[in-house]
Amino acid sequence: MTGQRHLRNVAIVAHVDHGKTTLVDQMLRQSGSFREGARVEKRVMDQGELERERGITILAKNTSIRYGEYVINIVDTPGHADFSGEVERIIRMVDGVLLVVDAFEGVMPQTKFVLRKALAAGLVPIVVLNKMDRPQARPEEVLEQVYDLFLTLEASDEQLDFPVLYTSAVQGTATLDPAVPGKDLEPLFEAIVRRIPAPGGDPSGPVQFQVTRLDYDEYLGRIGVGRIYRGTLTSGQRLALVSPGTEPRSVRVQKLYGFVGLSRVELESAGTGDLVGVAGIPDITVGETLADPDQPEPLPAIEVEEPTIEMTFLINDSPFAGREGTFVTSRQLRERLYRETERDVSLRVEDADSPDAWRVAGRGELHLSILIETMRREGYELQVSRPRVILKERDGRVYEPYEWLTVDVPEEFVGVVMEQIGGRRGELQNMEPSGQGTTRLEFIVPTRGLIGYRSRFLTETRGNGVMHHRFYDYRPREEGLPGRSQGVLIAAVEGTATAYGIESVQDRGVMFVEPGVEVYEGMIVGEHSREQDITVNVCKAKHVTNMRASTKEEGIRLKTPRKMSLEAALEYLADDEYCEITPKAVRLRKRILSKSERERANRGKAAARS
Repeated sequence: MTGQRHLRNVAIVAHVDHGKTTLVDQMLRQSGSFREGARVEKRVMDQGELERERGITILAKNTSIRYGEYVINIVDTPGHADFSGEVERIIRMVDGVLLVVDAFEGVMPQTKFVLRKALAAGLVPIVVLNKMDRPQARPEEVLEQVYDLFLTLEASDEQLDFPVLYTSAVQGTATLDPAVPGKDLEPLFEAIVRRIPAPGGDPSGPVQFQVTRLDYDEYLGRIGVGRIYRGTLTSGQRLALVSPGTEPRSVRVQKLYGFVGLSRVELESAGTGDLVGVAGIPDITVGETLADPDQPEPLPAIEVEEPTIEMTFLINDSPFAGREGTFVTSRQLRERLYRETERDVSLRVEDADSPDAWRVAGRGELHLSILIETMRREGYELQVSRPRVILKERDGRVYEPYEWLTVDVPEEFVGVVMEQIGGRRGELQNMEPSGQGTTRLEFIVPTRGLIGYRSRFLTETRGNGVMHHRFYDYRPREEGLPGRSQGVLIAAVEGTATAYGIESVQDRGVMFVEPGVEVYEGMIVGEHSREQDITVNVCKAKHVTNMRASTKEEGIRLKTPRKMSLEAALEYLADDEYCEITPKAVRLRKRILSKSERERANRGKAAARS
């Protein structure tokens, strides 16, 4: 590998959709990482199926580029707050950070989070104001926001002396002067090699390497990716695998890999400061240290912020269980969930009271829904409960998590948004114009108040609003937060929904199913227009007679049903409901499927309250 003084390790961090993955695309292209004439897709770093579909980075990834005699190791990180655990551990690998900020949207909640972590780690920042090609760009105002943020986070004098580059990731240009259009990314490369320090560490000392993320290869198995903090690592080397508070055990590095462009390349050895992957240690996990057997010194454990949302995962016990999935048993589901915790350090899994249920905690609804979607695509069947916040008790009082919510809406919707957030116990912190007739509102609101709000928000703003939120702090629990205001339509019998059956009940609310869909007793088939739940028969068929009507029979007209995405279904759930997930379907159901048993249980609860 390249000498230590010609290495630069840098992470690219930003709020979601501020253009960092597109910027990495252009850095790879302009550094010659792709052979001439090669066909390269957009957002090449988003390699997972879900990442490409949703247009967001979910997992951190390594790449490297050559710039003259320098090698720049780049780590692309997620921009969504629910995956901020990826950012927290990746920061340990690098010496500097490119903070990418949209030149129109400005500083957003995740911008504050990633910058706070980077400054606390002592990283050297470079600020990149991106999307300068947009006519709405307002670089002067956004740069003022960035300076205010640095001051708020108590950056050191050295960190405040950051260079600013003005880029268009789409066009692949960068400039130091916003009045002078850029030609390429040369100014950005120069800023990295001049401002980001070379990695420290003693190259002649006993080896120390810490795993900060896991990769997987079909032939090699698990690959631990991390940074060499000291010494030289070689292929075939015998080392001690250790973490704080554990006894070292002997392991051997079978293969050693570096990262060049989008490829892993096999190495014989790598030195201090290199970002590499090691294969041949089947149970290696995030946070563990590979060290010299004679000096097995573990590096400090990787700490991430605690989860704030949890759900109960259960085996699927609906009447349709086992029809559509490959992995349906409790053993298979348990193994898969615990395997995920080895890769995702911000996820928590615990056995619940039942042997067929597990409590799974994460950073937010998207964090958990991505896990669920990944599992269903792998062939798993499961059920999940409504998301609920994780409470803490301090000095005899119950505390719950709060979020910092940022909302950008057209001016005509400001009133309705403030009314809705106020009803969910949100406190307005800031209100200012954000350009193009929109207003930015910032609230502190209980996490509980935001569960299920996104779909309501999009409806009330007619799809013109944008909302982002991230964890703020724990505060005393609020009472009386509103829940779902409407009841549901529950299927009375198992069968196939018919047009006649749906038409007979569609005036009672909004349907979730259409003719030809199989349903079972206790399955939720629609939303009632009133507060209470009711049972309906959507499988009812029209009676056939030999009598001809005196007037021409009117055709059946059905309203368009509401199609529930996985995220929408999770947000919609009430406490007495489950979401059934299979590779082919997402269904809502009551926990107790039988109508008579539900009524008996409700009578028991009412008697207990009285």
